[in-house]
Amino acid sequence: MAAISGLIRVMERAARKAGGRLRRDFGEVEHLQVSRKGPADFVSKADMRSERTIYDELTAARPGWGFVMEEAGVIEGDPGMPRWIVDPLDGTSNFLHGIPHFAISIAAQEPRADGKGWGDVVAGVVYQPITDQTFWAEKSRGAWLHDARLRVSARSRLSDALVATGVPFFGHGDFSEWTRIFGAIGPEVAGIRRFGAASLDLAYVAQGRFDGFWESGLSDWDTAAGCLLVREAGGFVSDFRGRSEAIHSAQVLAANDALHSKLHKLLAGALR
Repeated sequence: MAAISGLIRVMERAARKAGGRLRRDFGEVEHLQVSRKGPADFVSKADMRSERTIYDELTAARPGWGFVMEEAGVIEGDPGMPRWIVDPLDGTSNFLHGIPHFAISIAAQEPRADGKGWGDVVAGVVYQPITDQTFWAEKSRGAWLHDARLRVSARSRLSDALVATGVPFFGHGDFSEWTRIFGAIGPEVAGIRRFGAASLDLAYVAQGRFDGFWESGLSDWDTAAGCLLVREAGGFVSDFRGRSEAIHSAQVLAANDALHSKLHKLLAGALR
């Protein structure tokens, strides 16, 4: 097992503290689900409480670092210092409906050496509060689930592959594009799943549970930690054109080496 660095410990501590509160809030949501009022307002407050907890914990541990957060947006830090990219509740719709599949995602991103923008994501944590699972990765140090090393699957045939995706929904995403991609990939693979939390989908690719994943219309906080997990587990992550960047959110395709090229060929053909 790789020694857990101070950076990962800081991230995991923040995620676990926020995750404990989300577990309690999730129990309340299950009761609110049958009420006349419904749980939407409660979930929004749970999301913001989680984000505030993470912000306070990370700021105390790394003063001066900036933030990119789903609720609060961009908070500038000291020039030349890294920043945090935070999703305090990935899988909000699942949480809202009492489905126990959601996560907290935290990533650390370094500034570019030339001072022009942002460079590599150097650490990532995806924490599932209900199962108490911590997926983590550091650049050049591998991907892990607690103390177990993660590797992407070794499957090379599309007919054996289980692929995850995110389906566009009201007001979000391009359903026409997704339909064309689904029509190209669906008949070629063993199955397609939509679980509703991109950070966990990417963690499952890193773990080898899923053989691939594609989605578009996401945000950096959905994928920053997950992209690093897949890469450090030996997989490949790109946009739909095959380009590789530090974070993919507008378009993301992740898989092992053999399947990434095959899935990309199908996907690119569908979008011509």
